[in-house]
Amino acid sequence: MVRWKELPDEMTRVYPAYSRQEIVNPAHKPYLCPTNYTTMKNNRDTYEALRDKIDTLSAKLEKEHKNHLMCKAGCDLCCMDYSIFPVEFYHIRNRLKESNYLHTVPPTNDEESCVFLKDHQCTIYEERPIICRTHGLPLLFQNEDGDWVLSACELNFTDFDMDEFTDKNTFPQDKFNSQLFMLNKEFISNFEEKKYNEFDLIPMKDLLIHLT
Repeated sequence: MVRWKELPDEMTRVYPAYSRQEIVNPAHKPYLCPTNYTTMKNNRDTYEALRDKIDTLSAKLEKEHKNHLMCKAGCDLCCMDYSIFPVEFYHIRNRLKESNYLHTVPPTNDEESCVFLKDHQCTIYEERPIICRTHGLPLLFQNEDGDWVLSACELNFTDFDMDEFTDKNTFPQDKFNSQLFMLNKEFISNFEEKKYNEFDLIPMKDLLIHLT
């Protein structure tokens, strides 16, 4: 699905990055609701501001690369069962509850498929997590060895010279991931019990526990 390219040193910009280790959230833990509502409202507003900033940059890059993007409604190559930080999980849960979301997606035996995907369309598109908002774009980040790497969907940029990518026309993934990571740290610190550590992720499919 993804093509990778290591980038030259002159392209590098210093963005603080969080560890890329994959954390599996222990199953069947009861989800707790935050109790500091004033702090949580501020956190929610900050999260939405970050999401809006990402949407704005994504729209700019989509326009700039429109001739090389094959992304369109009905393409679900990138739609998987992602795990996300608690700050996103609870925000999405609350928004779906506020909108009286009704889950009508038939169960599937495909464990890798997103449970919110129906007829190749996202049923929670407006509230989708940040990772889903950058699909298809050229993503710039550092790998575990500290080298700068470019990730792009295999369907996109098929006739594009990869050497023409710069830090100006790519999405700085580490920059926004770091901001999300710090925002999540603040979020989990306001739970009544210390349920999550800073690297815990929650599967998107667990939202159904709260919506049924």
